[in-house]
Amino acid sequence: MTATLSRIVWAAIFAAVLIWSAIEPKDTLTWFLEVLPALIGAVVLLATLKRFPLTPLAYQLVLVHCIILMVGGHYTYAEVPLFDTIGDWFGWQRNNYDKVGHLAQGFIPAILAREIFVRHQVVKAGNWLFFQCVCFALALSAFYELIEWWVAVASGESAEAFLGTQGYQWDTQSDMMWAMAGAILAQLLLASRHDTQMAALNS
Repeated sequence: MTATLSRIVWAAIFAAVLIWSAIEPKDTLTWFLEVLPALIGAVVLLATLKRFPLTPLAYQLVLVHCIILMVGGHYTYAEVPLFDTIGDWFGWQRNNYDKVGHLAQGFIPAILAREIFVRHQVVKAGNWLFFQCVCFALALSAFYELIEWWVAVASGESAEAFLGTQGYQWDTQSDMMWAMAGAILAQLLLASRHDTQMAALNS
């Protein structure tokens, strides 16, 4: 598949899921707050397409992350039906779709950080690169938790649908733990493939 065709397919999938997500969401404000990062991400990718095109892997992962955000925005993270069903199978006390979102919040940004660090020669490949990408993902996760807190305070409400704590005392800490796990997992699984694609971009 050519780069142009890949981008058209990417845009078509993004638009289709976004339109579906926007049709009668569970809560309109929550939908907007959850989908906003995906919209911002799409704009950033478009703006940097010619100046700093990413590897196919990075674009694919960003699309997956956007879909996760849009599904969570449509249903709210606490009420995604598939994870209610899975929860019934395994006896979960809560809907754990938000943990998928936070795993992705570490997994995808770690690869993006890795690409920027390597291609701009900020950090050389090796243990320090691995560590810095994990740190970046953790910082991003912590900052997102701050945003959730600020939104809850500014709204003058509990903002339960956006926070998605579902009464879990350690929700914030576990969210960051899942992001850290995602960042580690992404690099363990995809570093070799990612290096090959970055080398092809530079050739």
